[in-house]
Amino acid sequence: MTPRTSTLLSTLALAAVLAGCSSPVKLDEPAPVESREPASAASQPGAGAGATATGTPQSQVSTVDLERQRAAEEQARLAASLPRSLYFDFDSYVVRAEDRPALEGYARLLTAQTGRKMALEGHADERGGREYNLALGQKRAEAVSSALELLGVNRSQLEAVSFGEERPADPGHDEAAWAKNRRVDLKDR
Repeated sequence: MTPRTSTLLSTLALAAVLAGCSSPVKLDEPAPVESREPASAASQPGAGAGATATGTPQSQVSTVDLERQRAAEEQARLAASLPRSLYFDFDSYVVRAEDRPALEGYARLLTAQTGRKMALEGHADERGGREYNLALGQKRAEAVSSALELLGVNRSQLEAVSFGEERPADPGHDEAAWAKNRRVDLKDR
């Protein structure tokens, strides 16, 4: 075989391979698109609620509102981080300045969840008469209620009650025990 014949045969073989790989579809023409109107699920025989045009059921996966979920998680974290009791000085129903962040946290929670309600339970230590301690516990509970209302909480979400000296947090008879008993407990209703 001559070199010229060999080159000719190589060229023909390459042309045959390339011809076998070619496609009759022209790339510069747009692809054909079939357009038809979808049949409504109600007009399909055997198709009911949640069925497609072919009569097979659609997925029943519900959508997730991530913003609402994130807000609920943040409110749960906030609720868990807030103290459940606010303390008062002897013979006083003035809310302490150091309790303001806790009150603001409760206000955020209650204004975000208008269906949430809280009982504000006022308590006193054992010093003083029974009636005096009931009145002092009520004034303490109402002071917390007023502070929350000033921060935007609806009054209907709050219930101020007094237990006076009847439910001590610490049954001791010294200043440390009395300091724990001069309080308002914030409880979900």
